[in-house]
Amino acid sequence: MKFFYLSLLLVLLSLGVHSQNIKVLNGQTKESLFGVAIYNVDKSKSVITNFNGEADLGVFNATETIYFKHLSYVLKTITKSQIGTLHKVYLVSNTQGLEEIVISASKFKQNKRDIPQKILSADAKSIQFKNPQTSADILENTGQVYVQKSQLGGGSPMIRGFSTNRLLITVDGVRMNNAIFRSGNLQNVIAIDPFAIQNTEVTLGAGSVTYGSDAMGGVMSFYTHKPKLSYTDSLMFKANAVVRYATASNEKTGHFDFNLGYKKWAFITSASYTDFGDLRMGSHGPEDYLRSEFVATTTTGDVIIENSDPLIQKYSGYNQLNVMQKAHYEPYENLSFDLGLYYSTTSNIPRYDRLIRYKGDELRSAEWNYGPQNWFMSNLEVTKLSSRSNLYDKIKVSAAYQNFQESRMDRDFQSITRSVTEEAVDAYSFNLDLEKKLSPKTEFFYGGEYIYNKVRSVAVDQDISNNTEVDAVTRYPNGSSWQSAAVYSSVKYKPNSKFVLQSGLRFNYVVSHADFTENNAFLNLPFDYANNESEALTGTAGITWSPSSIIQWKLNASTAFRAPNIDDIGKVFDSEPGSVVVPNNNLKSEYAYGGELGVKLNFNKKLILDMGTYYTYLDNALVRKDYSLNGETEILYNGEWSNVQAMQNASKAWIYGFEVGLKMPITSQLELTSQYSVIGGTEEENLVEIPIRHVAPNFGNTHLTWTSKDLKLDFFANYNGDLSYYELAPSEIEKDYIYALDANGNPYSPSWYTVNFRAQYQINESVTLTTSLENITDQRYKTYSSGIAAAGRNFIIALKYSL
Repeated sequence: MKFFYLSLLLVLLSLGVHSQNIKVLNGQTKESLFGVAIYNVDKSKSVITNFNGEADLGVFNATETIYFKHLSYVLKTITKSQIGTLHKVYLVSNTQGLEEIVISASKFKQNKRDIPQKILSADAKSIQFKNPQTSADILENTGQVYVQKSQLGGGSPMIRGFSTNRLLITVDGVRMNNAIFRSGNLQNVIAIDPFAIQNTEVTLGAGSVTYGSDAMGGVMSFYTHKPKLSYTDSLMFKANAVVRYATASNEKTGHFDFNLGYKKWAFITSASYTDFGDLRMGSHGPEDYLRSEFVATTTTGDVIIENSDPLIQKYSGYNQLNVMQKAHYEPYENLSFDLGLYYSTTSNIPRYDRLIRYKGDELRSAEWNYGPQNWFMSNLEVTKLSSRSNLYDKIKVSAAYQNFQESRMDRDFQSITRSVTEEAVDAYSFNLDLEKKLSPKTEFFYGGEYIYNKVRSVAVDQDISNNTEVDAVTRYPNGSSWQSAAVYSSVKYKPNSKFVLQSGLRFNYVVSHADFTENNAFLNLPFDYANNESEALTGTAGITWSPSSIIQWKLNASTAFRAPNIDDIGKVFDSEPGSVVVPNNNLKSEYAYGGELGVKLNFNKKLILDMGTYYTYLDNALVRKDYSLNGETEILYNGEWSNVQAMQNASKAWIYGFEVGLKMPITSQLELTSQYSVIGGTEEENLVEIPIRHVAPNFGNTHLTWTSKDLKLDFFANYNGDLSYYELAPSEIEKDYIYALDANGNPYSPSWYTVNFRAQYQINESVTLTTSLENITDQRYKTYSSGIAAAGRNFIIALKYSL
């Protein structure tokens, strides 16, 4: 009997040695890999991973060299004994680096090569090297997003002829767009701390299937740093501190973050503070941009003072604080809980473009400030990346709350009345996103979303002579609401490594309610309430095809929509001197129908050309047009007779463009890259085609980069075409005070260029020095439609210490 038990034990031990189930995973996405061939040197023994990426290595000896081969991954060689107790083998893709994995396309990680749309990526390493002062600068540094600035505390992105509330911003998957995102230039993106960003993805073109309303021209997805676990019983502590100074704005910035990582819990804390002074413009360029005088308020009243240095843009500085706290809990593999808390606040931000307006021969405004721009978000997310459910393999559930606060304070020159409006939005959102692998070749993504926004708005007119105030017409109907509910689905079919088909559908229902009872004491509108309902079915379909290692084609068609929000339906404001916008309760959704074709040529990585063209038709477009209120085309607003306007579905537009990029390694350390974008388009106004306001001039950049182990150098140029008087939209011509004047005295947007240099040196394992010298030739210029001139010659130095 003892002999029997001993024999049985030896058999079991032998089975344990010779049988070993392992799992083969993508080293970046940690996804299971199907169809990996595993064999020995002479291929006398072989197995293939199953649908779950599993294989039994029992046929191999412990010391035998084993090969793991897959067409899309680097060949891996390892002995059976080296696999370890985790029984996992990770393969490295041979078609992409880390920056080629994207999340924004489907809410789950995907290979960028499989996405039929163009997606730009920037990781924390490249962001640190480019040293952006705000998150708007991160977008601008991609080379394919144009950024407009009305003031130093601004940054309104333009993507393929779309801007403001026709673009979508997300932070860690949560949409930042709210019910009062306007058609005028927005600066909300600067609320996101550039030091807290792990990576940014910009989808060029429509994204309504995944993200719903507003995602017409593009989606800007910001993903912040995640807390890192130690996976052991020991604490993993990491910390970073950064100080930065820039000469053009006398910028002083400080930042710190630290990570506490335990076996199952991890925490990260991040804080940044920036103080900007008045921005100095360049010395070579149009004299129309000079700040020759400004208004100062004294004890005896407002006076106009000559600027001792017209290059200094008086009253443009501000400061900003950002704080982030995140917690991560991972009770076991493939299940995680994430909580994020985000807070951003600013000082008053001078609206510089309004401070340079004239009324006759005198400056129009004594003061014009955005009050503190406050943003708070809490986001709870639960993610499960493996399941045996018939409904899903991966699931992600998130619930978020955001609070937005903004205000405006303006007073005319020598007026005793200061107009103050204050707005706040409470935004609640719930998202459910799922992924199911239907077969080795087919993946299915689907989910649902619910959003609720509540708007609060108050307004007063203050008498600064006696510190009294009276109620005034609010910017938005107080207590208004905006809701959106949606379901979506998309499918990805990849029959082989050369071809991918992706398509999807989304149904959205949007309803808004506005109560004008309070404002009717001032406006006498012909209605007290506005209830707006919109339904939208949007879709997308696209393919990527790589017939050889040299060429890849991308073709995509999509529809997108934007439902009217509270800003469209109920806003009252002065759009420009002498005009006032009033509510309109008869609005419908606007739709975009577009297509794009791209081709990428890779000549053995010695020369890479990436080209694309696109076309978009915008129908039922919401535009600001002349209007009548109770039969009147002019009303008295803020003490001035003003032309009445309202948002109306009164236009259509055609937008088209071409993009080309080049990447050419000259040596193993020296690389040339370049990017150029050509954009055009017209919209219909009174049966006449006119230029579109948010179609930027042609623009591009060229970089020559040298990289060694500890040192990286980048010599680069940015350049921008002009827009003549006849190429400006009528709404831009009306803002002639922000433009240069041509020989005929008409406003136009001149061409410009800058020559720049940046360097980064890794002093040791802990200390990194990053410097930049921007606009070396000290050009005086404005990006298109900007109120404030860009920085002149600007030296930036940043020192980072890591622990």
